[in-house]
Amino acid sequence: MSLYSARILWQRGEQVFTDRRYSRAHRLQFDGGTEVPGSSSPQVVPLPYSDAAAVDPEEMFVASLSSCHMLWFLDLACRAGWCVDHYDDDAQGVMAKDAQGRLAMTQVTLQPAVAFGGERRPDAAEIDRLHHAAHEACFIANSVRTELRVVPRG
Repeated sequence: MSLYSARILWQRGEQVFTDRRYSRAHRLQFDGGTEVPGSSSPQVVPLPYSDAAAVDPEEMFVASLSSCHMLWFLDLACRAGWCVDHYDDDAQGVMAKDAQGRLAMTQVTLQPAVAFGGERRPDAAEIDRLHHAAHEACFIANSVRTELRVVPRG
């Protein structure tokens, strides 16, 4: 078993709070010392109560799935002897009502574009196999109910 943690910090300051007109901006701290500004999404809580420049939970969800998939893809490609030069994923998530009528991240689409170097280059079938294996191995994908699609670009 492994334990992972994050610290989420928010302070009311001089805001009234009970009128629902308070800032949703907060800080996310991770065990390695990285601190990231967080907020609700402006699509969920309108400005100025959200911080559009900060990372929202929905973006973190999409990024978590994308990052996990990429890390597995790189590992599997390396083990298979392929040399990856560049990986770029334009991941997107959709929030909509689920079967129970609740808002949820119902679909995440990963759109990785991978460039290979070296003498040997994998064909399309091998790249698809690597993406499928990465999806099957991804801890985050194995932890969620959201439909996760991988649609490689180029």
